[in-house]
Amino acid sequence: MPSIAIPAFGTLIKIGDGGGPENFTTIAELMDIKGPKFKMDTEDVTNHLSAGSWEEVVGTILRSGEVTFDVNFVPQNATHSYSSGLLRDMVNKTKRNFKLVFPDTAVTTWAFTALITGFEPEMPVKSKLKASITLKISGQPTLA
Repeated sequence: MPSIAIPAFGTLIKIGDGGGPENFTTIAELMDIKGPKFKMDTEDVTNHLSAGSWEEVVGTILRSGEVTFDVNFVPQNATHSYSSGLLRDMVNKTKRNFKLVFPDTAVTTWAFTALITGFEPEMPVKSKLKASITLKISGQPTLA
């Protein structure tokens, strides 16, 4: 059977402006994206009658994790800059709405609120300006 894999090229992260209705802008010069890493905490409920002495667990807190991504860093770009972009939002501890838009035929979109918890620029001698950004999701994401 042939693969139905979907190329990742064309995946977008969009950031909301907080307005009503809210407008979303694609984060400029987006490169590699990783996450979010969803997890569930568990609590041990093993007791003296647990079958075969095997541990038993129940699910508790769902963890939304982080989204990390790299950009070709353009210091004065509206989505990157200290005056209006991700760096400003991190310094001001501003939560924003984001959309992760997949390049499938259904244009699957995951929406979430997040804080920018990391902004790490790189300036290698033999390369380009780059930045690695980390978003920490807050609350329940909408997975469509």
